[in-house]
Amino acid sequence: MYAAVYKVFWEEKNNTPGIKIMHNVFWRPLALPKDLHRRTLGIGRLKRKRLKKLNNAMRRVRSDMEEISDEQKKIRDGQRQVREKFEAIELECEQLRKETKLIMQQSQNTQIRLAFMFQILKARENQEFDKAAKLTVALRELIAGKNQQKHAQMPI
Repeated sequence: MYAAVYKVFWEEKNNTPGIKIMHNVFWRPLALPKDLHRRTLGIGRLKRKRLKKLNNAMRRVRSDMEEISDEQKKIRDGQRQVREKFEAIELECEQLRKETKLIMQQSQNTQIRLAFMFQILKARENQEFDKAAKLTVALRELIAGKNQQKHAQMPI
């Protein structure tokens, strides 16, 4: 480290008092006390230590960010899988509802047929053959109508 040693010449320029001009005469090394010299050398070492600590902290932050990113990806994958399973379950529930509705309709139709058959048997038992014939015709029409509906609903 160098310090300039100045020799000051007092001049009055253009006869204006108070204006001073400094002339650089020569340069020589600045004499510093040893402890101050050591302190100034230690500043670079301290800066390197701080930079090293900062770099280490940045590496830790980057690795933490990578771990967090990986965890977020796993969470997104898990959510996607849960969503897919949920959609599959919803489809299955809808299919089960349709099947249950169909079974209920078939059960109702069976109950109606059984009621007709029971009435036909009661009419025959009571010797009401014309009533039994009318119920038999109605039962046949009911069965024929249901068969036509089934054939109409089936895709070709």
